[in-house]
Amino acid sequence: MKVDLNLLTLFLAVAEERNFRAAADRLDVTRSAVSQGIRRLEDSFGTALLLRTTRSVRLTEAGERLRQALAQPLSDIGTALDHVGAERSPHGLLRIAVTSIAERFLSGPLIAAFAAAYPEVTIDVTVTDEEFDIVAAGFDAGVRLGEVIEQDMIAIPLTGDQREAVVAAPSYLATHGAPQHPRDLIHHRCISWRRAPNVAPHRWEFEENGVPFDVAVQARITTNDLRLMLRAALCGAGITFATEETFRPYLDSGELVSLLPEFLPPFAGFYLYFPQRRNMAPKMRALVDHIRQWR
Repeated sequence: MKVDLNLLTLFLAVAEERNFRAAADRLDVTRSAVSQGIRRLEDSFGTALLLRTTRSVRLTEAGERLRQALAQPLSDIGTALDHVGAERSPHGLLRIAVTSIAERFLSGPLIAAFAAAYPEVTIDVTVTDEEFDIVAAGFDAGVRLGEVIEQDMIAIPLTGDQREAVVAAPSYLATHGAPQHPRDLIHHRCISWRRAPNVAPHRWEFEENGVPFDVAVQARITTNDLRLMLRAALCGAGITFATEETFRPYLDSGELVSLLPEFLPPFAGFYLYFPQRRNMAPKMRALVDHIRQWR
């Protein structure tokens, strides 16, 4: 049997109010609309649901059975709709896939400030350099360099332009000297980074007189862990290459020395990206606003 579900809501209002006018006021419709709706519903079932006089409304046995059958489900639906409406305040689990080289996002203060501002949001950050579909994997958003983000994603700047840096510890340079040109790196001990075991190490890319080129260094140490790469360089194990932001505290302290900066032009920085802007979940909107203010 096919029944207009709106008529069930109308019937339940009459059954609970025991008055057509009160039901009409409750639903913000006319008394005539209520009367006609009840008549259509009774015609659909082929039986009377209400006994009405000019002074009162009473349920028939069939009407009482229908009222009991509808009361709990419609109440549950109302509760569910209230919960959906409550989604307007930021809360729930926010899953973010972040590249390991996004120092600004992973350094701590940005996430700590967001967590403090939105205590009802639980943050789950997966640090990964694998390239995959964040939507299919169940993530709300990702953080990557702008050049590797898919065109169908919305991207919000997390940083300004970035620059790669070639660095070494003073102890290494004291023993082995400093390269004067990127091609000199093939004669040095180098520490390289790869994002996964089954892919080639990250290329050391440079530019000279507007012409880009890369150098195939002979890495003595290769790792997918930026922390190991950094620590090995600090210990004088060799020359390494990553975003300048990764090395900034150690360059400022003198524990590392910048090499070949004239061959390293800026490039597009890191972005928070996600699949859609329309009807964005409040937790996601809160993160976007937080990042915009943080910049």
